Amino acid sequence: MRAIHRRRRSIPALAALAAAAVAAPVLLTATPASAHPREGRLAKELVQEVSARGAYRHLAKFQKIAEANGGNRAAGTPGHAVSAAYVHDTLKKAGYQVSYQDFDIFEAHTKTEKTTVLGAGGRELATAAFTFTKSTPAGGLTAPLALARVDETPGCDAADYPAGAFTGKIALVKRGSCTFVEKQRAAAAAGAIGVIVYNHSGTTPVRGTFSSPAEGIIPSAGITLADGEALTAAAAGGEVSVRLDLDQEHVRKTTRNVIAETRGGRADRVVALGSHLDSVPEGPGINDNGSGSAGLLEVALKLADEGANKKGKGPANKVRFAWWSAEELGLLGSEHYVAQLSEKQKKDIALYLNFDMIASPNPAQFVYDGDDSDKTGEGAGPAGSAQIEALINGFLDKKGKPHEGSDFDGRSDYGPFIANGIPAGGTFTGAEGIKTAEQAKRYGGTAGAPYDPNYHGAGDDLKNLDLKVFDTNLDVIAHAVGTYAESLGSLGR
Repeated sequence: MRAIHRRRRSIPALAALAAAAVAAPVLLTATPASAHPREGRLAKELVQEVSARGAYRHLAKFQKIAEANGGNRAAGTPGHAVSAAYVHDTLKKAGYQVSYQDFDIFEAHTKTEKTTVLGAGGRELATAAFTFTKSTPAGGLTAPLALARVDETPGCDAADYPAGAFTGKIALVKRGSCTFVEKQRAAAAAGAIGVIVYNHSGTTPVRGTFSSPAEGIIPSAGITLADGEALTAAAAGGEVSVRLDLDQEHVRKTTRNVIAETRGGRADRVVALGSHLDSVPEGPGINDNGSGSAGLLEVALKLADEGANKKGKGPANKVRFAWWSAEELGLLGSEHYVAQLSEKQKKDIALYLNFDMIASPNPAQFVYDGDDSDKTGEGAGPAGSAQIEALINGFLDKKGKPHEGSDFDGRSDYGPFIANGIPAGGTFTGAEGIKTAEQAKRYGGTAGAPYDPNYHGAGDDLKNLDLKVFDTNLDVIAHAVGTYAESLGSLGR
């Protein structure tokens, strides 16, 4: 799961899709166009057959791959390439139609990142160049600061940049509400030649990230909250000039998604599921997201054991599994996949299920809030998302497993599907967020501690997993696959 400093990325047309979802009739018990003779049986059999014990072998394999390849499985590295080959070859042996989908990514190498306050009392500030920023000219960029308005959405809108006040200057913007890309674009549109974002909390500089070099249109960097507030106070009393010096190299690499689908089933009624296979460079990524990747792989193998790839025994609907690359760089793998689909191919995907971090060591059981019943964040998903949430919640209720909603906040690979009107759902068990006392009573574990204390770190390994919650989420995947593979009735199809 990608880091929270990029979580509020806008999803095109989401508001319109949410409105459509609310307006659409709820068809939780619609009758499928044609019932399959095994309807209901497949879901039950898959739930009985999958287990955390069985899927653990894939987690162990991912751990060994990381250990043999510099300690990680990040996109564009040998560790990811070997992980992708393992998934590909395992599924090919099981009879799936399997393919790689290659695409380019970029790697940023920062050589210089400095902000110097000029004039009397001048000093150098702790600075973090944004990933994929545009570099400054040699020797840096020297200009006065201009202060973007600080409100509930600081530096996010044109109104935060008074006309003429930013031309030829470096914009000083507070972090919060919108993405770094949106702040940068708004500053550039106002005439700023660079942007410095100061933090809204803590003692470290903002570490912003763009998805690719193409998004870096003016030099951009982050500083600390204390330094940002000091500059703001000084600039309010008179002109303050700074020299921003950024030098960053961008290296092109190739990585790949793995796509596998059943040989049978209606191609115009595709049940799609995905998990990202890449880790961050800092660790092996066994919970994030070896857990989702291993869960999908194990369910896919059990589905094959049920005859999914045998003539005459396959499911009614085609099931397509995907292991995305470069999720940690900004959902690049899933975005690339959806972008290359024709309009018909998008319409053929009946739903998308996402599983990202499903074995967190201090877990909560989250289900994506398809109907926006929690009334937080981004709103409802496209029509059909409410029914997906209801299916998952109903299954967890029958198993006596507590659960709660999670906003479609754009942090994982459901984002590109939702943006294209494809209903989505899924589960996860928490990342760097803090478990509340109420959640500790409900799920056990430690209140006041992160759901995953090893999130994006070297400790995200086999030793730091909750296999009980992993087993529960494997059952969720199995139940959903078995149900939707045989019937899309609850979605009205």
